[in-house]
Amino acid sequence: MNPPVRTIQLPLNARVLEANDRIAAENRAEFERRKILAINLIGAPGCGKTALLEATLRALSGGRRPAVLVGDLTTRRDGDRLERWCDQVVQISTGQGCHLEAHQVRDALGQIDLSRVDYLFIENVGNLICPVGFDLGQAVTVGLFSLTEGDDKAAKHPYLVESADLLLLNKVDLLPHLSFDRAGFAADVRLLNPEVPVLDVSATTGEGLDAWLSWLERRAVGGA
Repeated sequence: MNPPVRTIQLPLNARVLEANDRIAAENRAEFERRKILAINLIGAPGCGKTALLEATLRALSGGRRPAVLVGDLTTRRDGDRLERWCDQVVQISTGQGCHLEAHQVRDALGQIDLSRVDYLFIENVGNLICPVGFDLGQAVTVGLFSLTEGDDKAAKHPYLVESADLLLLNKVDLLPHLSFDRAGFAADVRLLNPEVPVLDVSATTGEGLDAWLSWLERRAVGGA
């Protein structure tokens, strides 16, 4: 008598991630072929992702051509704001989804002329947890924290810190008005990711934008 056939069922999340990673690899190959630097920007609601991108788009020079994908649950308000500074903006509605996935990025790319793109900014859904687990095909992951969130957010969200290629600390112009422990924040980051660079920025005043743009330029040309 033949032994019973064993059926192995992968957990749902494993199957979802496997499919996502396959599409992400295809996205990455397309970006690399076209020499597009794709940036996955992850931050909490209200940390200033859209404001930072507005300031970045205004400050871009040197011939770098941007495009933006914007993830949001329902509205297209962020996309409308960014369209004032960039002629290639696609708003992605995620409904009840708390993060972008690789297939949504792939589908949105069909609305962009990739032959006119050097930087692809992907503004992920406002969330410090779920977006970290889904590869979109990006070349770099940038984590955005802000002073108004409190100095404990790096410690409370270690996976973003550990996976980030760069961390930005936004709203530094508000430091005189807040009780933000800079040394404690830095210590938490270093404990989790000793190598990740951290840049202070202010989307309001423009502080730190030159350093941010220089970092992007180095990554675009293959630097560290």
